[in-house]
Amino acid sequence: MTHVQSMLDAHPLGTGSVDKAKLVECIQACFECAQTCTACADACLSEEMVAELTKCIRTNLDCVDICVATGKILSRHPGHNADITRAVLQACRTACRACADECGQHASMHRHCEVCAEACRRCEQACADLLASLG
Repeated sequence: MTHVQSMLDAHPLGTGSVDKAKLVECIQACFECAQTCTACADACLSEEMVAELTKCIRTNLDCVDICVATGKILSRHPGHNADITRAVLQACRTACRACADECGQHASMHRHCEVCAEACRRCEQACADLLASLG
């Protein structure tokens, strides 16, 4: 059992009608993606061709901020405001898709971009799965 799941289990309101397994997976994917994008942006800054990676760095940093915000909002009682939950999940999907696409363009030259694109795709899917389960 993860700390995310333990905290959700310990919440006095539970997770309501939200699929707890999908919620746990999404929260974990958001924070993992944020960490991976942070590391990728830093690695891009260390590349000799850093000027050519400006868009990648900015996209990474946007994805970090949106993933962190989404993970934090989902960590609070997700049934509190379903409209906000849906909006942040959709925003996170969009940011992750954009970052995965951008990193994917550099993946053949930079392993960190390949790893980042994979994390972004995983987070995008976790958000989609949770969104679909919300109805």
